[in-house]
Parts: sequence; structure tokens; C-alpha cells
Amino acid sequence: MCNFHNLKLREMIDSKIQQTKALQFHALHHNGKMLVLPNIWDSLGASLLEKLEYPAVATASASIAFTNGFDDGENIPFIEVLKKLTQIVKSVNIPVTADIESGYADTHSELQKNIELIIKTGIAGINIEDTNRQSGKLFSIEEQCERIQLIKKVSSDMEVPIFINARTDVFIRGKDFVSDEEKFKETLKRGREYVNAGADCIFPIAMKQKNDIQNLVTTLQCPVNILAIPGIPDLKILKEIGVVRVSLGPSFLKIVIKAMKQLAIKLKNYEGMNEIEENDVTTDYLKELVNGK
Repeated sequence: MCNFHNLKLREMIDSKIQQTKALQFHALHHNGKMLVLPNIWDSLGASLLEKLEYPAVATASASIAFTNGFDDGENIPFIEVLKKLTQIVKSVNIPVTADIESGYADTHSELQKNIELIIKTGIAGINIEDTNRQSGKLFSIEEQCERIQLIKKVSSDMEVPIFINARTDVFIRGKDFVSDEEKFKETLKRGREYVNAGADCIFPIAMKQKNDIQNLVTTLQCPVNILAIPGIPDLKILKEIGVVRVSLGPSFLKIVIKAMKQLAIKLKNYEGMNEIEENDVTTDYLKELVNGK
């Protein structure tokens, strides 16, 4: 009986901590600062960012998939995603927001169950896409709004106010919208409806033009997340025009792989020892990250 009560007490404490982290993550989008999130894929990366005094960490679905031997696009088993999220959340004391693609669900009932399981990992926020993985096309606005409302309800029922970053894929999958002007109008339309459905932030992936980004920010009057890809304005300009959040997606992993690739090529030619000798990331530093010191 004593163990049962201790378990319940532990669950209550964990729930309160998760609620606090979720509220902290919400506040990071309304403090006048631009939140930059170099998306990670494991506990070590999360610990590194916490040690560097980032206020939150975010995962990248592509990076988690690639580093576990799967292609992006919900090809990694959902149970593996849950394991990774649980490990990452437990490794840091700051909020963690998770990229969950389209929710790994084909039906509303599946989405509800998956959101419940995702919240139980301890996360404070999610990215949710409006691409239908079965068809490869965009969900209708009505369908995606229903999905956002469902997520909001599950979040409310579980008393964890997770931050919903509603990603719209118009610029990468909106084949019915030919010109950039048409894509912007559809993105704006979806943004309005998603916010009305309960989204806390709009993520127009692959939107690059300064005027489009500024118009979206000004018109929606809600947090907007921009992906750091070639062709977007400088980070300082994004901050000036009111962008609240910038994420890197798989770019952080690409930079890591690039460094590994370059050194591997040098070593193959019996070169590169100076890089090993001059590397200030020591085994002790890695131990400090893992042990939380």
C-alpha cells in the first residue's frame, strides 16, 4: 500500500512539473525574445543545449529517424519515438517540444491515443503537420482543424497545456497552388483557421521571402515559427520583423554529419590528427553532460 501511495505521489509531482514546463514553454513565445531551437535527436544533444543555457530543446523527426536507421515520414516505429522522447525529457530540466510529424495516426481515434502517449512522455509542446501521410496531400482545412481541436481537448483532459505548433506544408506540398502568391494566401487562410481551432503557433515550413513572413506575422498576430533553410532572411532581420521562433529541423544533424565526413576523409588519407588533438570536447565534458554537472 505504501509503495502504491508513493507511486501516486510521484506521478502527481511529475504531472505538476510537466504542467510548469508547458507553461514556461508558452511564455517563451511571448517574452519579446526570438526563440532559436537547434533541433536535437538524443539525450546528449538535449543536455548540451541545456548546459549552453538554452531555455528549451526541440526534437527533429527527421533527425531521430535518420540516426535510428529510418527514412523520415513516420517510417520509424511510433514506439521507438516514444522511447526517445522519454529519454530526452528525463535528461534535462528544461521544456522539451517534440516534432511528431502528422501524429503517426490514420484516424481520429488513433490520433487521440497517440497524443495521450506523447503527453505521458513528459513533453511540453508538439509540432503537428497538415500532410495526410496516406495520400501525401494536405488535409483539408476542416480536417486539420478537427485534429488540432482533438489535440487541444486531450491536452485539457490530461491537464497539461502543451504548446501546439501547427505546421502547414503549403509551400512544399500545396500542388494546387502554383504561384508564391497563391501559396501565401492559402498559408494565411490555414493559419487563421488553425489558430481559431486552438493552435498556439503557426509554422509555414519553407516560407522564405521576407515580405511573406512579415505579412504573415502582422496579419495573424500570433507566434510564427520559421525554418532556418537557405534563402531566408538573416536571424536578426527575422527578429526585427516579429518572428517569435526559429528552428533548424535536420540542419543541426547535417552539420554534425558534415564534420564527421570531413574528418573521416582526412583520416583515410592519414591526416586529421591535429583536429583530434585540438578538440576541446573531452571525454570528461561528455560525462558532465550525461551526469548533469
